[in-house]
Amino acid sequence: MLTHTLGYPRMGSNRELKKKLEAYWRGEAGADDLALTAKKLRLRHWNDQAEAGVDLIPVGDFSYYDHMLDNAVRFGVIPERYNVTDQKASLDDYFKMARGQSGENGVPAMEMTKWFDTNYHYIVPELREDQTFCVADESLLEQINEAVTVGHKVKAVLPGPLTFLLLGKCADQEFDRLTLLEKLIPAYVEFLGKISDRCAWIQFDEPILALDLDEEVRKLFGPVYRTFKESVTDVKIMVASYFGGLGSNLEVAAKLPVDALHVDLVRGGQDLEPLLEKISDNLSLSLGVVDGRNIWRADLDKAIARVKSAQATLGSDRILVAPSCSLLHVPFDLDLETKLDDEIKSWMAFARQKCGEIKCIADGAGGKDVEAVLAQNRKALESRKNSSRTNNLTVAKRLASLKPEDYQRKSPYLKRAEIQRAELGFPILPTTTIGSFPQTAEVRATRSSFKNGRIGQAEYEKFMHNYIADCIARQEAIGLDVLVHGEPERNDMVEYFGENFDGYCFTSNGWVQSYGSRCVKPPVVYGDVSRPAPITVDWINYARSLSSKEVKGMLTGPVTILCWSFVRDDQPRSVTCRQIALAVRDEVADLEKSGVKVIQIDEPALREGLPLRRSEQQEYLKWAEECFRLSASCVEDATQIHTHMCYCEFDEIINSIAALDADVISIEASRSRMELLGSFKQFSYPNEVGPGVYDIHSPAIPDADEMAALLEKALEVIPAERLWVNPDCGLKTRKWDEVEPSLRNMVQAAAKVRQKI
Repeated sequence: MLTHTLGYPRMGSNRELKKKLEAYWRGEAGADDLALTAKKLRLRHWNDQAEAGVDLIPVGDFSYYDHMLDNAVRFGVIPERYNVTDQKASLDDYFKMARGQSGENGVPAMEMTKWFDTNYHYIVPELREDQTFCVADESLLEQINEAVTVGHKVKAVLPGPLTFLLLGKCADQEFDRLTLLEKLIPAYVEFLGKISDRCAWIQFDEPILALDLDEEVRKLFGPVYRTFKESVTDVKIMVASYFGGLGSNLEVAAKLPVDALHVDLVRGGQDLEPLLEKISDNLSLSLGVVDGRNIWRADLDKAIARVKSAQATLGSDRILVAPSCSLLHVPFDLDLETKLDDEIKSWMAFARQKCGEIKCIADGAGGKDVEAVLAQNRKALESRKNSSRTNNLTVAKRLASLKPEDYQRKSPYLKRAEIQRAELGFPILPTTTIGSFPQTAEVRATRSSFKNGRIGQAEYEKFMHNYIADCIARQEAIGLDVLVHGEPERNDMVEYFGENFDGYCFTSNGWVQSYGSRCVKPPVVYGDVSRPAPITVDWINYARSLSSKEVKGMLTGPVTILCWSFVRDDQPRSVTCRQIALAVRDEVADLEKSGVKVIQIDEPALREGLPLRRSEQQEYLKWAEECFRLSASCVEDATQIHTHMCYCEFDEIINSIAALDADVISIEASRSRMELLGSFKQFSYPNEVGPGVYDIHSPAIPDADEMAALLEKALEVIPAERLWVNPDCGLKTRKWDEVEPSLRNMVQAAAKVRQKI
């Protein structure tokens, strides 16, 4: 019974890849230095998995930025604007595609969006109707040779062609992207020929099997994978589905002409019995029985029982044991957590520990003696189930006492807007930012010193006040209309609030990749959530004391806090989200009481939390909408509620965005050149909108004319009296020498368009 993983965290135990990437981008490290760091990390990660008992080692899951971008480069899918000859991208071309380039020869980055319903972002392939494909990059072959040389049994990993095309976008005019399949398959076959004699297995990731697919799409799987299987004879092929059950795709998956099918039994556990009934006689089954997306220990007894039930039908030689999906989505190693509470730590497993769980499950199902490990596992699960730390009766009673009026503003938007215009007096096309300003090395060092006790409260507050004062002065000099305090006290928009909520705990090294070199350290919800005291009020009011302009109160919304945390799995997510909403509601009420007139409650993860199956989406959207309104509805009509969303497909949830009933929503729109506003136009979105005119994920500095042109496109959809001007997202990851000129240009763009209208 073979064990394998679908992928492993890339950044390293100490985020070595992140640091080296950023040094390379700053010109402080060369390409050879970056390549050496990457090679060392790959070797270390392969060895970690092998030592934990993983039989098939994934190769191809590593990336300098994103695996979908890697696949685009592999097959020569390079947008024309990058001027790449022969479809072969250099390392710097690759990073231009991911990050864009500023300066005289500046070029915008490719679009980025969420990877299914995770907090990982992928670079969206740009496809033309006349697109050609070739084997343009063989770096995966080099990595396979590295792994083979040190003695590993290799499973090559790459995106499947159907997922690659369907998750791409049309570069120019709309067309059926699947018409490109006929040209793409020969390039895949050529590449298979280059790697097949070096691998034991090749894994094609087809997570679109967890989506609702049309019959026309389902019919393509058999011919595509039959072609692949017939093109190689000395390697086994696996198709991997994950992030949900197979649903109506089950029969197609069960008859795939390959050697193995991987299924997610954490989110699609209902698939096992029908799969065992319908699976082809020559198809092995990879069982994803360890959660690859959360940090809780697996129930090993339950997992072994599931494997044994499949074993009874298929036999051991047709079973593989694996996590549900790539371990990219969990932190690296629980052993690095030396400060975590011992009891709560005993309930957890990170990537390295999950490899051990996979080995134990395979051994237990195979008849080996694993009783000592099982006894320890049962003790930890029982401890978590019965701990008094997970339940708070006060929170439960408050939830039970909620009434319908707790979920609604006092008046409809049109009445509120009239009151707010009179009260706030903003100009037409008001300018603002999303919230954060550059998190300089000094800011991060000061936070760290305070957290570790090297400086006291007074010194910490003095530094933060000075930084806030500097942020306010810069914004006033730039000419922004609605200011922010810059958020220097916040390490992360979710972790910061979790640190101030009961029911949360925190890791020291629990980093996971969000995109590129950007890593986040999600807080952990282990119990019922509440807010014991005000969190942001003093910081916001200090900023307000420095300016006559309005300064926004900045909060993270309940759905985003839920989605970007590791959430307890012993109660419905909707219950946890309502608990968080009440905690945020208390903060909103205190901000308003202190005199704050504009409060932003960010919900960038609203779309991210949407279930992949349409049949499950309405239930989620209903409670997600209610949780946002619960957090925001306690204010008076004159208080303006903002929200922010980015990098998602708005057209799929436009009804729910409207149902949030925020007075103003700011959205990511610059990379798509305002394409996203199409859904707002079709829906006739009723409230105010700030489509981003400045791509903050790129170092490029947009000029005023460029942003003015985007604003004029936005005016074709949004009336001037309901249009705001802002960047795509927060500015914490950028440098001041990028931020200030960009914002000055943004204010000039708004002034130009104001003159025209």
